[in-house]
Amino acid sequence: MHQLEGKTLILTGASMGIGKALALKLAGHKVNLVINARSEGRLIETRDECLELGISVEYTVGDASKTRTVQAMAEKAESMGNFSGFIHAAGVLNPGPYIWEIEEHDFLTVFQASVHAAFLLIQQCVPKFLKKEQGLAVFFGSGAAEKIQPGIAAYCAAKAAEEHLARQLAAEASKIITFVYRPGIVETRMQKQARESSGGAAEKVQEVFKSWKEKGMLISAEESASALVDLMSADLKRLHGKVWDVRDLGG
Repeated sequence: MHQLEGKTLILTGASMGIGKALALKLAGHKVNLVINARSEGRLIETRDECLELGISVEYTVGDASKTRTVQAMAEKAESMGNFSGFIHAAGVLNPGPYIWEIEEHDFLTVFQASVHAAFLLIQQCVPKFLKKEQGLAVFFGSGAAEKIQPGIAAYCAAKAAEEHLARQLAAEASKIITFVYRPGIVETRMQKQARESSGGAAEKVQEVFKSWKEKGMLISAEESASALVDLMSADLKRLHGKVWDVRDLGG
């Protein structure tokens, strides 16, 4: 029996990539889900595949950096019963331009997806967990939070901010199991976007991201998702306040 079996979790970014793979892995362990993404068609596909695994699934289409979207997810999770946590897997890369070339809208989109959405999940969900004196908050981080990579400045800064927000939550709400998961170098749409990016720093971005693929360094979304589910399979308390990297887990 998995530690989370029978519990209800919110999962963002569930329409494709690691998010979808994670939804299916959790469903396979009988974890009930409220899934979210901005693409309704793909999200319904994820829901249907999860339902086939015998769990309860609700979905909310919309931007997770909007209060109404996160409120809807939290309400659905509460109504399903045993609402126990959230996993914030959604993110936006927008690769290619140097910092001064980034359009304001694109910059804000990256921060909204990682940081503002994370804040709203904390705001809407953590008070509910505190009343129960337990809960789980998982944030997708990245090695980019500690690196300087021309062409993805907004993403690097946003992930650094999201990871720090997670550390703050871990310190301020000790009864909520909070940690950061760095999923590794995964073959996803983001990777493809980086390899095909345009802008002043595109050549620098492409050089790095193409080399990872050429050297066979990419792992699948399923491998990364499995590593996270395995990580959460035992004593969750050991995860609190830490950054866990799939490469350190043998993923």
